[in-house]
Amino acid sequence: MSFIATLVAPQGLSAGDISRASDAVRGTAAAVLDGTACDIATAMNQSAARSALEAALPHVDVIVQSAAHRNKRLLVADMDSTMITVECIDELADYAGIKPQIAAITQRAMRGELDFRAALAERVALLGGLRESVIEQCLNERVRPMAGARTLIQTMRARGCRTVLVSGGFTRFAGPVAGQIGFDIAIANVLEVAGGVLTGRVLDPIVDSDTKLATLRAECAALGIEASQALAIGDGANDIPMLQAAGLGVAYHGHPKAVAAADAAIRVGDLTAVLYAQGINMADWETG
Repeated sequence: MSFIATLVAPQGLSAGDISRASDAVRGTAAAVLDGTACDIATAMNQSAARSALEAALPHVDVIVQSAAHRNKRLLVADMDSTMITVECIDELADYAGIKPQIAAITQRAMRGELDFRAALAERVALLGGLRESVIEQCLNERVRPMAGARTLIQTMRARGCRTVLVSGGFTRFAGPVAGQIGFDIAIANVLEVAGGVLTGRVLDPIVDSDTKLATLRAECAALGIEASQALAIGDGANDIPMLQAAGLGVAYHGHPKAVAAADAAIRVGDLTAVLYAQGINMADWETG
């Protein structure tokens, strides 16, 4: 099987970078895209090529994938710390004056040290009594798209790709975020509200790692495509099943377990690295 290793360096790729990379995977380099990305064809297996390139070029993002189905027809992505710059539940906690307590639980859950459902229930319970109006305030004041998110999603949709935001966070954030960035659909948890305050509970069904995996599989079935034609992006342990099931699973500035489980890790640049990984150069990006 032949593989393509895509190197992406926001600061620019040097001739030395490309030479070292080609030697590391015994591959052949193609033309450089926009001065920041380059494809290298290699027969080295995916895992070995990734390890060799990440070791040789720690300042460069590396995405190694099969040459087949490089252009994806489905993109499924996590929201918090992936498509947006914050963890929404931690920011809500800040308004309640308990951010350190909740953020510590969030980090442990994302590292895979805690059961996601239990950690979600514990954190949401601590938010019981918070005014519902704080959700909108948090959305307006704290929630911002991750660098490259809108360009990635708009470009993928323009090329006929189905885009799905699936989050273990909350619909009150995921809906507006999906609209702002341009996703086709958003799936997330529903916070229970009564009398204008959060009750401290999440309504069933809970969106967790199983939901993310099931969503990817269901979307593939609906499109009539194989999982090899799907792309998944996430950062935490809760994303691992969908990252492993997709044809290309990308850990975006991820926690160690997600990075290890994914096919590729974006460690340096922004989400537009995923466009370069599909051979799409800047002239063809949707930036409106």
